[in-house]
Amino acid sequence: MAELFDSYHDNYRDVVQSSIDFSGLPHSFFMRAKADVLGELIAQRLGAEKPAMLDVGCGVGSFHPLLRGMVDRLSGIDVSSASIAQARSANNDVNYRDFDGVNFPFEDACFDLVTAICVMHHVSPARWADFVREMCRVARPGGLVCVIEHNPLNPLTRLAVSRCEFDRDAVLLGAGTTMELMSKANLREIGRRHFLLLPWQAKPARRIERALSGVPLGAQYAAFGTRVS
Repeated sequence: MAELFDSYHDNYRDVVQSSIDFSGLPHSFFMRAKADVLGELIAQRLGAEKPAMLDVGCGVGSFHPLLRGMVDRLSGIDVSSASIAQARSANNDVNYRDFDGVNFPFEDACFDLVTAICVMHHVSPARWADFVREMCRVARPGGLVCVIEHNPLNPLTRLAVSRCEFDRDAVLLGAGTTMELMSKANLREIGRRHFLLLPWQAKPARRIERALSGVPLGAQYAAFGTRVS
């Protein structure tokens, strides 16, 4: 997987955009939606203080400017050394580290929030449980683990994945599967939220999406749980 993403680090955004061109929406729209969901979860589950956050599988760091002002200390890891080098160049205020694909390069209980954003579908299903357990290991007691993934029940999501060059070997996992993995990793207060149902950023559209977040129709979902000990 490292070699695959090393080969796309220069044109990652263009490849993603080409896979979603049929929607008529820019890639930035989808990134903003993810940032909004994370912001709401931080406020609801972690309180007023800005969390220390780890982004697992951070790629070239294009998401990280959207997190400024939302989190305190931000770290990112990725198996692609070329992507990490580009991320460092773009975001000198983020702590980036290379990742061997198995062990996160941090001690236990380092972060208030640990995320994996559209990453797990690149992980072998045989390793999903270990991946989630490693996310839990580096989360502090009371900290939040959040997985954002493509919703395999949405036909447009499947179309976008089929059009993406580096998703050719992807194995999509539904929210129920992700929540079960979290439960087996001893996370508690597990929940999910579907989003990207409507192609508009206007406040009325966002209110409708929040009201329908429990219905598995959105293009993506966030599954999340709290580490209790």
